[in-house]
Amino acid sequence: MSEQQTTETGAETYDVQAVQDKWLPVWDQLQPFRADDDSPREKKYALTMFPYPSGDLHMGHAEVFAIHDVIARYWWFRGFEVLNPMGWDSFGLPAENAAIRNDEHPATYTYANIETQLHSMQRYATSFDWSRRLHTSDPEYYRWTQWLFLKIRERGLAYRKNSPVNWCPQDQTVLANEQVLADGTCERCGAEVTKRELTQWYFKTTDYAQELYDGLDALQDTWIGKVVNAQRNWIGRSEGAHVDFVLDGRDEPVTVYTTRPDTLHGATFMVVAADAGLAAEVVTDEQRPAYEAYVEEIRKASDIDRLATDRPKTGVFLGVHATNPVNGERIPVWAADYVLADYGTGAIMAVPAHDQRDLDFARKFDLPVRMVVDTGEEDPASSYVATTGDGTYVNSGALDGIADKATGIRTTIEQLQAAGTGEGTVNFRLRDWLLSRQRYWGCPIPIIHCEACGEVPVPEDQLPVELPELRGADLKPKGTSPLGAATEWVEVDCPSCGGPARRDTDTMDTFVDSSWYFFRYLSPHDDTQAFDTALANAWGPVDLYIGGDEHAVLHLLYARFFTKVLRDIGLIDWDEPFSAYLSQGKVINNGRKMSKSLGNGISLGDQLDEFGVDAVRLTLVFASPPEDNIDWADVSPAGSLRFLQRAWRLANDVTSEPGADVTTGDRALRQLTHRTVHEAEVLVESYRFNVVIARVMELVNATRKAIDSGCGPADPAVREAAEAVAIVLSLVAPYTAEEMWERLGHRPTVARADWPVVDPALLVEDSVTAIVQIQGKVKARLEVSPDITEADLEALALADPGVVAAIDGRPVRKVVVRAPKLVNVVV
Repeated sequence: MSEQQTTETGAETYDVQAVQDKWLPVWDQLQPFRADDDSPREKKYALTMFPYPSGDLHMGHAEVFAIHDVIARYWWFRGFEVLNPMGWDSFGLPAENAAIRNDEHPATYTYANIETQLHSMQRYATSFDWSRRLHTSDPEYYRWTQWLFLKIRERGLAYRKNSPVNWCPQDQTVLANEQVLADGTCERCGAEVTKRELTQWYFKTTDYAQELYDGLDALQDTWIGKVVNAQRNWIGRSEGAHVDFVLDGRDEPVTVYTTRPDTLHGATFMVVAADAGLAAEVVTDEQRPAYEAYVEEIRKASDIDRLATDRPKTGVFLGVHATNPVNGERIPVWAADYVLADYGTGAIMAVPAHDQRDLDFARKFDLPVRMVVDTGEEDPASSYVATTGDGTYVNSGALDGIADKATGIRTTIEQLQAAGTGEGTVNFRLRDWLLSRQRYWGCPIPIIHCEACGEVPVPEDQLPVELPELRGADLKPKGTSPLGAATEWVEVDCPSCGGPARRDTDTMDTFVDSSWYFFRYLSPHDDTQAFDTALANAWGPVDLYIGGDEHAVLHLLYARFFTKVLRDIGLIDWDEPFSAYLSQGKVINNGRKMSKSLGNGISLGDQLDEFGVDAVRLTLVFASPPEDNIDWADVSPAGSLRFLQRAWRLANDVTSEPGADVTTGDRALRQLTHRTVHEAEVLVESYRFNVVIARVMELVNATRKAIDSGCGPADPAVREAAEAVAIVLSLVAPYTAEEMWERLGHRPTVARADWPVVDPALLVEDSVTAIVQIQGKVKARLEVSPDITEADLEALALADPGVVAAIDGRPVRKVVVRAPKLVNVVV
């Protein structure tokens, strides 16, 4: 089977499948994208998010790989040594749940899907360096995940504590807040999330809160703006004060954080998170039954539900009062669900006149409402609408009459500090990273628990702690990790004292694996270290990271945390993992997310079979800018295939020899070729890949016209144009481009050819078309010099016969000239 078919008339047609079958083994042998650590060329690190192996690739994978490939291939063309690795994020719940259903080991499902996806990625002609392939579920990988956990713990950044956590009753595991959807359900399985008290492992991300926040300033111009804003909002830095309230019968005051200490005179009650330890501690015996019943009820709500502004307010009086430190007023202390236990001390001062949630609570339970900032609006006590704007302080003691918020805040903080009842401080919304999971298919936590010695790290020479061979029903958790039932694996001797001890039976959140995988790509086969520091400093940080918006907060934040910790350990000398970040949109169908239940799913495999890899890639890149959604119902892979066939035919029609003197070729075609290459450079570097395709299409059409009716196929300018098409087109359509390159007389592979050198002289236009309008209607087109003066252009326009006839003797009131392209005449 050849790469073309011959019709009855003798004309060749492009055989997509034959071309794919021809070049895949050639590329496999040549390995043109294998990065050389020792290359003298400047290094570039291109990274796209590695996939989870749940079945074959889908349209979303196809889009991100096509977009990513444009950049990686372009960098190779421009003379860089490019590291472009790929692997699999292969631990996680879907594989474990599939294994339970099918009574098999999760590895069976995982590695079978990896091979399926690998075959599809190679068919898709991605420019990945397969020599650096990794899987996070390989012991060779998670050995170093465990090693990094221990190093983080050595720095005091990993700890274990008991706390209320999100619990998925179906998957039987803990969820981070970010893994609970807005409707309070599990993002994985859709079950309603509840609360449980568990002892869990945490990473102390809050120690890096300020640095994580400040570091976003340097990323503002190179990351997508909405991603930077999402990070800022999640970290949630705010300036305010810690204020001490004395509670009845409690020796230690309760400290609350507020961004508006200037409104303390309006604090008429205090609210404590119902599931916080403080509430259970201070509730009176009389109120305890009502309180405990209330806690059981709120455990069914997610944190997102609890913080919703439109949620009906519920609560219970704890039977105690607190003393307001600025006026000595005794205020009641309530437990409620709209305050979270892990926010500060789990307590807030409630200022109902100026906070809507506090006002709704006060209305529900008939608590006082006192306005302390007069904004000119109706009193919230009667309007039931909290006022949050600036105004003049009232009912506020020494602040009365002041109309400047900054002065009010500063004055109040000074008063608190002088009285020893508070101080100015900075607070963050960010919470420590809960990383324990009560499931099997994850990285075991390398800690041994000994009654005599406490928490004992597994010695480094005993890493990795490998998972025991559980399968099927044995994997099903029953409220605790299934690893707890693997007695021979769990029960060990303490490495410190030699006495009986037990392994930690939780596994790590898979976000731990994906927070450092881009480091392991640097030394994927090194069994002596997690990664080579010299290589990390030579290649890193990642020059461009491409992925989806769904990871705009959690994954990126954790990767940034890991990078800063590794810097402080001394393993790297840079502190942000990704110099630039580009997020791609989604592929939808008929205006909706693709779904089997909606009947609008599109099979990537079917599209590749029908139209070929290049047509699908071209369609995805040409459809829109990378960050926009693509509606498959609005695009045409068939049209893309027709264009590729036209481009392929150009190479067939060129009759000049390689190396022909292009300076003797048609100047107009050469100008278009050089302008196309120059614009492609600018457009690729600004991520306007769809416009690059549009420019190549224009060049193909112009070259075809030159062959058919102008300079002819032997003109060296035609060869120059066809070669430029092959090179630029290879960014998105590698099979077609490779075929063109061979037919143009070159050895493979086009991906490692020299990028065309642009002649600046050919970018200068010999003439431009000036439009002449009368009363806004076009009456003439003039070919003029690009540097024509406004006076000369006006004179030419008014002398043009068509313009003279259109004016028809009427007085010219005004002439607006925008040299060299526009003259507008008003008569």
